[in-house]
Amino acid sequence: MHTTMPVGVDDFAKLREKYYLVDKTLFLCDFLKYHAEVTLFTRPRRFGKTLTMSMLRYFLDIDHAAENRKLFVDLQVADDVETMALQGTRPILFFSLRGCKALDWQAMRGLIGKNLQGLVQQYRFLLTSEHVDAADRVSLQALYEARADDATLKNALVIFLRMLAAHYGRQPVLLLDEYDVPVQSAWESGYYAEAIDFFRVFYTTALKTNQYLDFAVLTGVMRIAKESIFSDLNNLDVDSVLSPKFPEAFGFTSEEVKKLAEDIGCAAKLPEVRAWYDGYRFAGKEIYNPWSVIKYFDRHCVPDTYWVNTSGNAILAELMKSTDREHFEHVEDLMQGRTVQGFLREGVIYSDIGEDQDALYTMLCTTGYLTVAHAERVAGEMEYMLCLPNREMQTLFGIEIVKRYQKGFGKSPLVALMRAMLQGDAIHVQLGLADYLEKMASTFDTTKGKESFYHGFVLGMTAILVPDYDVRSNRESGYGRYDLAAIPLEKQHPGFVLEFKVATNEGALESKAREALQQIDERDYDNEFHAQGIEKVWHYGIAFYGKQVQVLKA
Repeated sequence: MHTTMPVGVDDFAKLREKYYLVDKTLFLCDFLKYHAEVTLFTRPRRFGKTLTMSMLRYFLDIDHAAENRKLFVDLQVADDVETMALQGTRPILFFSLRGCKALDWQAMRGLIGKNLQGLVQQYRFLLTSEHVDAADRVSLQALYEARADDATLKNALVIFLRMLAAHYGRQPVLLLDEYDVPVQSAWESGYYAEAIDFFRVFYTTALKTNQYLDFAVLTGVMRIAKESIFSDLNNLDVDSVLSPKFPEAFGFTSEEVKKLAEDIGCAAKLPEVRAWYDGYRFAGKEIYNPWSVIKYFDRHCVPDTYWVNTSGNAILAELMKSTDREHFEHVEDLMQGRTVQGFLREGVIYSDIGEDQDALYTMLCTTGYLTVAHAERVAGEMEYMLCLPNREMQTLFGIEIVKRYQKGFGKSPLVALMRAMLQGDAIHVQLGLADYLEKMASTFDTTKGKESFYHGFVLGMTAILVPDYDVRSNRESGYGRYDLAAIPLEKQHPGFVLEFKVATNEGALESKAREALQQIDERDYDNEFHAQGIEKVWHYGIAFYGKQVQVLKA
């Protein structure tokens, strides 16, 4: 058994050769017996979609069937005689749009043409096949020479499928990976309408009542609205995070993570892995983020925000940008471990994100930033309670909150503020908080006199301490619930407990700060620290009045 972690490996044959494999081949048994004409799997990025498509490709591909069969020896699928009878029986057209990201439509069109040119190189034998239509051969040659017109580009997939069917004498299977990447890129860069116009034809001609197609599998992060891209496609079966038929096909189950940890001698790290990377719920099934789990074990069990660093977070940034004060309190609720309500609907349109809060929550859920804690039917419609799945997502939300609050500051003042807090320097903590409040917090926010605003304000700042610190909010310790605590992962480092109060006038600031400090001591809020062997714990009582702040330390 190989124990090297397959970081970034999404080719099934390469993974089988020298990397640790989490056996997901039971998916082949279930899917190949009950698949639809066209199946779209939507899951968050880095949840194993491309590897699953690669597994399907190697299993079904009629070329190199005997060689590929060896890849599945000793795996779970090998015990299913009915499924193994399908191995090596289909022509396969595999096309990925993962790298199709561009700043404008002309650049995107060039990328699509380049990728199709590469596809022709893989199937070059079709250019000389005596079984294919001469006109299709001319179109394929145009794609190969990068001189195809728009009509040929839009119909490229159906041309390939028709030629493969003619060459092999049987219908091929289409595997279309990351189908929505170019559409999201178009949305982010401002040419969404042009992209939709192209891909509506590109996909529909290949997938709708195509006599040359056996069946198709598509993967992506989101289900783009049928009305905008899958026009009149009535044979599409969507398997998503909200309604999965195969909930354990993507991501790791708790049993798979437990086995992985035991196999590589890291079973003692399971509680930490669970806290950081578990928490997703697909049809009630507990699912871990597979990319982060693999990176965690590859990096010698050091927790970090591995998944959130793999690409941009435009949708989450849009949440922060378009959210008003009322809705921003929902973000603060999420950061503090609470749930928010949403009526989610699949098949939203990107342009709805900034205008419709439910559309935005739908995208945050399907893209992996939020997960469903509970769902029930209300007045004929599904109501969802959403939450952050784990500490990794809590950290990312904190980073985005920090960005909202640090405009015009940069990172250095925030680092200095947190350093002062960890050194017990109450004077500079007070100065730093006052500076942020003066320049960043609007009078509308602060004159409400709501402790939740200040709580969320400081909570967002402390996200910069992760992953060296476990930042916790509103947790039980001793004889009550502290407001905010930063617990060091290394016992020799100091930690701190914060208790917030809101004064009714400027003259009451100091007494309120003392009241907060006394509460920390009387209710033994640092009990949690001492239980973990952490001796140095700073106590801060912090009182706010408008944009004024008083900080006392013990």
